[in-house]
Amino acid sequence: QVRLAESGGGLVQPGGSLRLSCTASGSILRNNIMGWYRQAPGKERELVATITNGGSTNYAESVKGRFTMSRDNAKNTVILQMDSLKPEDTAVYYCNLAMVILGQEYNYWGQGTQVTVSS
Repeated sequence: QVRLAESGGGLVQPGGSLRLSCTASGSILRNNIMGWYRQAPGKERELVATITNGGSTNYAESVKGRFTMSRDNAKNTVILQMDSLKPEDTAVYYCNLAMVILGQEYNYWGQGTQVTVSS
């Protein structure tokens, strides 16, 4: 069983910054990909950023240059540093951990944390 615990959401003015954190616990393989996804009201969940256990990152075009994802493998923790926030970044942000076991992909999700960008 894998659990993901998120923290760091909140209300911020446009142009401000927030830092999201997610810590995974349980039976976690060394080779995994962790990511952040978000879902705004009335919209589908979308990818924000992912990071491999080797540190390779991938970002959605809408957040490139503004968001930075990092991880501490020893602590099974990922950080999403969000700068220059815009109102359109408002959403519930979900942490994800994906790993492959015997050829089968497993995805685990956190409970979500609200990010609101508003003046």
